[in-house]
Amino acid sequence: MKMNKLLACLLALWLGQAIAHGGEDHSGGAANPAAAIASDKPQRLPDGSVFVPKDAQRRLAIRTVVGEEKAVPRTVELNGHVVMDPNAGGRVQAIQSGRIEGGPKGLPVAGMKVVKGQVLGYVVPAVTSVERANQSAELADLGVKARLAEKQLARLRELSGTVPKKEVEAQESELAGLRQRAAALGAATGREALRAPVSGVIAQASVVSGQVVEARDVLFEIVDPARLMIEALAYDAKLVASLTDASLSGTQTPLTFVGGATAFRDGALPVLFRLKQAGANPLALGQAVKVVAQTRDSVKGVPLPAASVVRNSANESIVWVHERAEVFRGVPVQVTPLDGANVVAAGLKPGARVVTSGATLINQIR
Repeated sequence: MKMNKLLACLLALWLGQAIAHGGEDHSGGAANPAAAIASDKPQRLPDGSVFVPKDAQRRLAIRTVVGEEKAVPRTVELNGHVVMDPNAGGRVQAIQSGRIEGGPKGLPVAGMKVVKGQVLGYVVPAVTSVERANQSAELADLGVKARLAEKQLARLRELSGTVPKKEVEAQESELAGLRQRAAALGAATGREALRAPVSGVIAQASVVSGQVVEARDVLFEIVDPARLMIEALAYDAKLVASLTDASLSGTQTPLTFVGGATAFRDGALPVLFRLKQAGANPLALGQAVKVVAQTRDSVKGVPLPAASVVRNSANESIVWVHERAEVFRGVPVQVTPLDGANVVAAGLKPGARVVTSGATLINQIR
């Protein structure tokens, strides 16, 4: 009898333990999100969101802004380069071939300031010994003729009462002609002065003393750094007609649309822009730039700083949305440049709090 009671007690105890453990899940599944974020370190959660504690947000300087959908001008990105203003820059070229000599202050170098009319150097004409001998002989002949004409004119003036006045005038004209011929020939054999066509800064100097140059060679380029222009290339006449303002890509440097060509050049239409604020951004002649130009068309989206947009592992454009106090989620968006420093993101819900500073750091958390 005692044995039966003992077996009954053991059976009751076993059934109680089985019932107590009947609701457990032994499937070995992933831990729930609450367990995943039970840590004080930034980490990426299984659902793709990122957990960043408050103290880490302060260290990473995370900043957010509430996105507001609005209509903004549609923009296009154009390739361009820096060119000189034709009214504030110029080139110094040789009219004839010859040898370079320094000016009164020597030859200028890149970066040197010059004023209009300043002598930058000289070109000594390149002539052979035979040509030089012929020129010297011709100058000597003209000199002899001029002296004879002077003596003849002096005799005629002494006989002014008996010699007709027209003979005196003819002799005077002949003497003047001989002198002009001698002066012209002397100038042709002399050196050519190279003068600055405008005031500005030497952008390029490609000569040294003694260098032999050919006619039409560009010796110096002079620009006004405060009045440089941007020449971009467009491939659609309708686009050129709809352009308004613009800015340099990656900066907040505003540009003013000057005008666009109506004739194709190498398959493209040149478009000119000018800096709204002279000297606002240091540029170099010939520098390649990208221009974000606004058109008269509009597009709807959420304006954001360009730093808000990053790339995920699938190379998609995303922004990080502050979903909860310490949780951020990446949202894929379609991005259109707004100006050089801002973009328009389509695909965001209005009112979403978007990370504007520190998005790259959040994107690196694993």
